[in-house]
Amino acid sequence: MMQKQSPANVKDTAGFIVNEIETFVRNSPLNRMPDNVEQVIFDEPLVHFAGGDDPVFTQYKTIIAPSHRTPREALAQAYNKKPGELPSTLSVISWILPVTQGTRKSNRNQKTHPSLLWAYTRWYGEKLNEALREYVVKPLTGKGNMAVAPGIGPFFKTERNEKGPYSNWSERHIAYAAGLGTFSLSDGFITEKGIAHRCGSVVTDLALPPSLRTANTAFSNCTYYLNDGCKACILRCPAGAITEAGHDKNQCFEYTSTQFAAMREELGFGNVGCGLCQTRVPCEFRNPVKR
Repeated sequence: MMQKQSPANVKDTAGFIVNEIETFVRNSPLNRMPDNVEQVIFDEPLVHFAGGDDPVFTQYKTIIAPSHRTPREALAQAYNKKPGELPSTLSVISWILPVTQGTRKSNRNQKTHPSLLWAYTRWYGEKLNEALREYVVKPLTGKGNMAVAPGIGPFFKTERNEKGPYSNWSERHIAYAAGLGTFSLSDGFITEKGIAHRCGSVVTDLALPPSLRTANTAFSNCTYYLNDGCKACILRCPAGAITEAGHDKNQCFEYTSTQFAAMREELGFGNVGCGLCQTRVPCEFRNPVKR
């Protein structure tokens, strides 16, 4: 898998990467609940690609923050190079890990806190996601290509401004660039398999076929912005952090930080998620706009 590729090789390489990601998620022992090895954490992933120099990545510096890195900046930083020193063609591999029906079902009747399965998914599922990032990087670099997972490692940072927490590499926004879905009123990301999921990505100097962004707007999959004006996520949020004006990240962060403290202490890990606005809503496991 070197940089110079024929069209046929590009297609074969893309297929190889998709198959490797699907196989890893399907077979990894990390994709199992800690108290039940027969119960998987994530269903089969969705995998798309984006061009590394797509103009949308530069727009994120305005939409998110000036510190949000482009794929070229992330890869250059990882290899201690200047962005202009990298190859002319870069690609981003982006994936969605859909939460299983059993976990989603367990969270539907929750009103103030996430279910145990949801908490396990947020903590242990992200451990799988981190391992998947490393798994995708390793064969690429082993074949002489450059690759990095910006969402993990020493260069990833989470910061705060007046709007709330943000990072210098937003996996949801990377997924949007790769055509995997659009955003929601609740600030989530609605894919063809719904809003209940985790995201991950890797940047590489491989030339891969960019997936199309078919949505008309960045909110095309959210029915709130259509004629029916869905407000299910507003009603589901125990913090009152979702309104018709959107998602108040500060209010959300304050609620989950204080109200979930006892649950985190009991379970012994740092992040239990919430997910109430991602379950018992029309976009839970599908794109509700697609009839």
